[in-house]
Amino acid sequence: MANGAKQQLIRCRLLSLPFLRRGIHSSVPTSVGAATDATLLGRLTRLLLLHRFSAVARLLSSSAPLTPALLHAALRRVRLDADAAVHLFRLAPFPPSLLAHAQLLHILVRARRSADARAILASLLSARPPAPPLFPHLVEVYKEFSFSAASFDLLLRALANAGQLDGALQVFDEMRTLGCRLSMRSCNSILNRLAQTGDLGATVAVFEQMQRAGALPDKFTVAIMAKAYCKVKGVVHALEFVEEMTKMGVEVNLVAYHAVMNGYCEVGQTNDARRMLDSLPGRGFSPNIVTYTLLVKGYCNEKNMEEAEGVVQEIRKNKQLVVDEAVFGAVINGYCQMGRMEDAARLLNEMVDSRLQVNLFVYNIMINGYCKLGRMVEAHNILHEMTGVGVRPDTYSYNSLVDGYCKKGLMNKAFETYNTMLRNGFAATTLTYNALLKGFCSLGSIDDALRLWFLMLKKGIAPNEISCSTLLDGFFKSGKTEKALNLWKETLARGLAKNTTTFNTVINGLCKIERMPEAEELVDKMKQWRCPPDIITYRTLFSGYCKIGDMDRASRILNELENLGFAPTIEFFNSLITGHFIAKQHGKVNDILFEMSNRGLSPNTVAYGALIAGWCKEGDLHTAYNLYLEMIEKGLVPNLFICSSLVSCFYRKGKFDEANLVLQNLVGTDMIPDISAPRLEIGKVANFIDTVAGGNHHSAKIMWNIVIFGLCKLGRIEDAKNLLADLKDKGFVADNFTYSSLIHGCSASGFVDVAFDLRDTMLSVGLTPNIVTYNSLIYGLCKSGELSRAVSLFKKLWTKGISPNAITYNTLIDKHCKDGYITEAFKLKQRMIEEGIHPTVFTYSILINGLCTQGYMEEAIKLLDQMIENNVDPNYVTYWTLIQGYVRCGNMIEISKIYDKMHIHGLLPTNVSGDVKQSCPAIHNPNRETCQMKMHSQC
Repeated sequence: MANGAKQQLIRCRLLSLPFLRRGIHSSVPTSVGAATDATLLGRLTRLLLLHRFSAVARLLSSSAPLTPALLHAALRRVRLDADAAVHLFRLAPFPPSLLAHAQLLHILVRARRSADARAILASLLSARPPAPPLFPHLVEVYKEFSFSAASFDLLLRALANAGQLDGALQVFDEMRTLGCRLSMRSCNSILNRLAQTGDLGATVAVFEQMQRAGALPDKFTVAIMAKAYCKVKGVVHALEFVEEMTKMGVEVNLVAYHAVMNGYCEVGQTNDARRMLDSLPGRGFSPNIVTYTLLVKGYCNEKNMEEAEGVVQEIRKNKQLVVDEAVFGAVINGYCQMGRMEDAARLLNEMVDSRLQVNLFVYNIMINGYCKLGRMVEAHNILHEMTGVGVRPDTYSYNSLVDGYCKKGLMNKAFETYNTMLRNGFAATTLTYNALLKGFCSLGSIDDALRLWFLMLKKGIAPNEISCSTLLDGFFKSGKTEKALNLWKETLARGLAKNTTTFNTVINGLCKIERMPEAEELVDKMKQWRCPPDIITYRTLFSGYCKIGDMDRASRILNELENLGFAPTIEFFNSLITGHFIAKQHGKVNDILFEMSNRGLSPNTVAYGALIAGWCKEGDLHTAYNLYLEMIEKGLVPNLFICSSLVSCFYRKGKFDEANLVLQNLVGTDMIPDISAPRLEIGKVANFIDTVAGGNHHSAKIMWNIVIFGLCKLGRIEDAKNLLADLKDKGFVADNFTYSSLIHGCSASGFVDVAFDLRDTMLSVGLTPNIVTYNSLIYGLCKSGELSRAVSLFKKLWTKGISPNAITYNTLIDKHCKDGYITEAFKLKQRMIEEGIHPTVFTYSILINGLCTQGYMEEAIKLLDQMIENNVDPNYVTYWTLIQGYVRCGNMIEISKIYDKMHIHGLLPTNVSGDVKQSCPAIHNPNRETCQMKMHSQC
């Protein structure tokens, strides 16, 4: 038998030994302290050295059994013959001691039988229960045999590779004490393992000890330490280290520069990583696909997708590189994280066209991306696509779909996916149940959530802090406080709820219903149970006291927070603002803003919301509206809470036109979740409104009105009417604003008769239509071509005790001009002035357009002059109306003069070349009716 084959056979036999499968401390039949028979030992040793192994077996079976003492003594004598030692080790009828293992390990290492030595160590380190440390016995044998220290090196590597870092570090320290030098391979093993586990401080400490011991790093050491230094001391230090190693003559490979590049990318400095890549050829390296992939991931993490795709194009131009699955996966993931699913789908198609295998990771990020946006049809299509090409979905795939359906309130679909998951052999996890719990709680289906909770427990799925917090929060939001507290006590008894997240949920629930003493008691219990309160705990308690206007206790909590070393965040100051308004201490609000400025904090949207709501409640509409303008100037977007506060204040002061103007400017479709979706999810919108309104029914009513207004603005009149009917069934009482929104929507959509029916309904429930309502009706009649009915309704306004405003007149003037009744239009303008209503820029623009349409250009110019004399500044629409008139007349000289005037007033359009008609959106807008409607509503 060849020597290599023989050694392989011995190695296999070693791994199959019974004692290697038994514990090191199993009972042995012979006393360890038994005396060793010198004659037996001599005979045994001779037979072993002669390799008469069958004779050895007969001797031990006929004379005396192999005892631990005899094994140790015999191994000592045959220490120069590895085959003899291994065969003797195999004959032991008991698990050999750690001393015997240490002896055999030294013998095998001396014989350069490293593979056999590693097999012995692997078996020993995987023993259950774990064996005591081998190192002390290895030291004992080392001193006795006087062999090399290579066994220590091998042990350290084995411990590091097995993840037993405490043992590896102990060997590392003891070897230095013994004066033994570690090989760089072993040093790299322990450094790499420490870095992989995230213990980077220990990684740096071990490396520095290596340097003090005189160990010279190699290219692997440099790569490992470059990664560690990026995390511990920063990228600059890591790069300095790599360059220092290069100057010392240490070989540095591309992996070290990859570590530096990755360090730059992780701290958001991908452009510096780009410069590093560009410098690589000068350092003697050619960037490979991994280099470019790092750069792509960096740009994607910074959401700079254009640069990321630019790098992809760069790879494609490089004939030595190919865009692989990792590059495509990084870019697709970047687009999915940003919600740009069309771009992600484009890249996925490119990946397929490139004949690359789309892996599970890419399919999962696509599914998750669609689910986050609520695009469940596309998400499910991806699931079908992946199964169609042989990629099996995993738990993550199904959990993403379950979560997506739950967020949309489609619980039946969620459970269908859950059942499919189980049928396909995947067990539902805590994440699965958390998504389902959240879905039920979001819909207010607390009983269903509770049944699911008990099903979880029955199936042996341990709820985590998110499970507990979700269910408790659902109980609190549904007003079932006592049930929430009882459930919490039960979960505590099960040992499930002793964590900061769950405590914070219960404290938040108590604060919302103003049970502040109980909330404070819980904070004390957290401290007693060694579950330290965090900044969220203090912020919740602080906010609770602010909401009831108890500013003394709020200040005490703030002081305690700062004493603990926490710096108050913007959220604390937002609560302070709210609290001082509630406590009728609005004189201190400016002091709060000054303190915020001193701390380098600027008011955010929530802060402006608190200020605007506070001043609105104080009746100071002027200050509130100025704050709204201020936040707009800063680029902040008003939210539904701010909108409802302003509209409510305008309504209380009887300023209906101003309220309508604010709505036109404020209400955006992104203010209300999924309002532009084909199917309005009332439950989801209701949950959103309840959260924003914070339990204030008056605020919630205003917000529902704004939702109805938003639907009407989108032309979804039937949806608005159905929503109103649904809300009425739940106790919602429609007011003037509700009906005015619906009437305006119907009128604008051409359903004038429906609008008048709604007016009659208003009257029947005791509501009095105001000028906003009648303006909508007049506009609807004009749009439907029923000018005579519009005029008739206009004349009846005085008998109803309602005075027309500028919008009323502008609507009628516009319709008269369109129908060619210029004289009647000017009579209305004159009557408008007599009523004390000043014509606006829109009034003049409408009349000028009417004159221009009839070809009365001279009269149009005179009206322009009159307009300017009355201190009404012409706007873009005014001038372009005149230009269009002169275009029809072919008078290019006058057109040039108008251009000059526009230039003086800063109204010159960006495109003044070519066909003037194409440059005049005010006149040639295909949706001109919509423009006119918007123009009138802003008068």
